[in-house]
Amino acid sequence: MGSFRSGFVAIVGRPNVGKSTLLNSMIGRKVAIVSDKPQTTRNRISGVLTGEGYQIVFVDTPGIHRPQHKLGEYMVRAARAALTDVDLILFTVDGRFPPGGGDRYLARILADVSTPVFLLVNKMDAVRDAGARLEEYSALGEFAEVMGISALTGEGVRELVEKIRERLPEGPMYYPEDEVTDQPEVFIAAELIREKVLHLTREEVPHAVAVEVTAMEERDDGLLYIGANIYVERDSQKGIIIGKGGSMLREIGRLARQEMEGLFATRIFLELWVKVKKDWRNREGNLHAFGYGRE
Repeated sequence: MGSFRSGFVAIVGRPNVGKSTLLNSMIGRKVAIVSDKPQTTRNRISGVLTGEGYQIVFVDTPGIHRPQHKLGEYMVRAARAALTDVDLILFTVDGRFPPGGGDRYLARILADVSTPVFLLVNKMDAVRDAGARLEEYSALGEFAEVMGISALTGEGVRELVEKIRERLPEGPMYYPEDEVTDQPEVFIAAELIREKVLHLTREEVPHAVAVEVTAMEERDDGLLYIGANIYVERDSQKGIIIGKGGSMLREIGRLARQEMEGLFATRIFLELWVKVKKDWRNREGNLHAFGYGRE
């Protein structure tokens, strides 16, 4: 019997390049929320993939960007912190476009890191001249591997997992083999609610939203009761999330509850409230209360 391999792998890249979709694709289950809005991921989220003789602990990081507020500063600090104490870095870029200033900035940061870096050119299912695009990105630096993949279709994902496994050092099993994330259910519930807000709203509303789960308890009738507050920064945003006659809030709740029932394998009663906390993204106390700002 061979030795067991395990290690930590950071997924980094500019906002909206498909890092969370890639994480979910490698794990084979949804552990990170996904939307077409940039900066969807705000925390470092660990996904765990256990296979025959190996365990990979993935760290999905907030996209590195030029921060506009304290929340943004925290997100960038969290992403950069993820580059230390890992065994491998997956530098993910959006292959639909040639390298931009943000990609070059990240490549310079990664050039100073001793950890091996895989360059993953994602969304290749939507690229005409794949060879030329891979060459453009390869020129950004020295990489241990350069791969064209599609997290959405799964193209190249199995090969990627195999290449990661080969790079892992010998090590212990950090998590039970049936565990796919180290995040508590309260966090997952809050993120699923926030994901539905991101899908259903636009303009300034998505980034002004924070979700706090205030109660999660099993009731005598077998239902799991979840109560949560959706916080926004302005009264106008509150009106948008509630919607005409409460229609938007009902739809957010319906979609979130459906997905939670699938993930938690139980019937759920979900109760949502919308509250205003003015300028919460710039207030340290509020950031800490919502689980941001602490390394």
